[in-house]
Amino acid sequence: MHGIIRPHTFSGTFRVPASKSHTIRRLLIAALGEGVSEITYPLDSLDARSCVSVCRALGAHIEEHRAVDGLCPNPADETGEKLVRWTVQGIGPAPHSALRTPHSPLDVGNSGTTLFLALAVAALGRGPVEFTGDAQIRCRSAAPLLEALSGLGITVTSAPKGCAPITVQGPWKGGRVSLPCPTSQYLSALLLAAPLAPGGTITEIDVPLLNERPYIELTLSYLDAQKIPYEGAADFSYFRIPGGAQYTPMNGPVPGDFSSTAFPGGAAVISGGPVTLLGLDPDDPQGDKVVFDMLSQMGAEVTWVKLPSPAGRTQPEWGLHISRTGPLWGGVFDLNATPDLLPIMAAVAAYAEGTTALVNVAHARIKETDRIAVMAQELGKLGVLCEERPDGLIIRGGSALRGGGVDGHGDHRVVMALATAALGAAGPVEIGSAEAAAVTYPGFLELLAADIHP
Repeated sequence: MHGIIRPHTFSGTFRVPASKSHTIRRLLIAALGEGVSEITYPLDSLDARSCVSVCRALGAHIEEHRAVDGLCPNPADETGEKLVRWTVQGIGPAPHSALRTPHSPLDVGNSGTTLFLALAVAALGRGPVEFTGDAQIRCRSAAPLLEALSGLGITVTSAPKGCAPITVQGPWKGGRVSLPCPTSQYLSALLLAAPLAPGGTITEIDVPLLNERPYIELTLSYLDAQKIPYEGAADFSYFRIPGGAQYTPMNGPVPGDFSSTAFPGGAAVISGGPVTLLGLDPDDPQGDKVVFDMLSQMGAEVTWVKLPSPAGRTQPEWGLHISRTGPLWGGVFDLNATPDLLPIMAAVAAYAEGTTALVNVAHARIKETDRIAVMAQELGKLGVLCEERPDGLIIRGGSALRGGGVDGHGDHRVVMALATAALGAAGPVEIGSAEAAAVTYPGFLELLAADIHP
């Protein structure tokens, strides 16, 4: 699918989609837990549906509830109804003995989060569980995670370099393993699964390398809310987790997604706005909320405002106002904790005076694509001077972008970043593989008034 974005001012008030990180963690905890969970306003995207499919295959019963609901940010179907809630009957109280063994491979689509977290979950069971995914997933290595699982007694087989197809089979015996984490998802996987290992099991994890620390803080916030016992070093270099715990029902609305919100926020900054974004909590532990500090540093006007409670809710909500009336300025931004911000920060930097350096983010090369190389290549097609570094990207901005054709490389964040960059170009920009945006933000291209065609 191709999307054509014509330059225009992006403005208005929009409710942002739910967080993918929160949605998938809540699904897995609810699926593994005891009793019935009600997850309201979850993210309805391809990645989230991949996780639902995996949870069902492992034995959880998940019912979907749809309704006409103006507060729900999910896309509506042809009848105007949206996904507003999942009811999840969990596998617990002892998932390590109750997990179902699927008869066919579990396809995670494009969802790396689902793959890595569910690998550890499936390793709690006694039967072999095979995972596969799309072409990008089959190129993403899980080798450090698989080595750690093997050290905990799990039988593991995979394609070369630790890529899918991957098969894991318990039992989880515990032990002490070393887990370098170029992606935090490896550590989140063990943190979520280890408490559910059999009673008496102890899992100890040494973490010699950790990128994306805020995502570990997010995972630990769920363990804390569930009153799961664990010990951990203050710098997250070591964890000790006893088995024998159980998860309780996971209820309530899913917070808005700062990772996705970065794109309409960037669109407001590039085109001038103003834009007001609803559904966000400034106290949420998501690390990607720092993007608005970065945009403010570059010259955008960013303000949090408490608004009256919308109809159907009892509490007031926050509105995030974003606009720009003056020039943008380059800067140096360390993205080690927030590598998903590289594509949108590169797009905004193309419009900033001077040089912008996105640094300490080599792990952006092992996402759905090598995002450093891909953003340099595609912004270059629009006339932006970019220089790749092993661990980052240098953008020399300030000149008008030209229109033309670019390729999203099947990467949802690259597609959305290029669509955002197109708002200020001298002419229309046509983006290939535009359908990838639906992985995390269904309806984003429509939000930017894109013309979409096969």
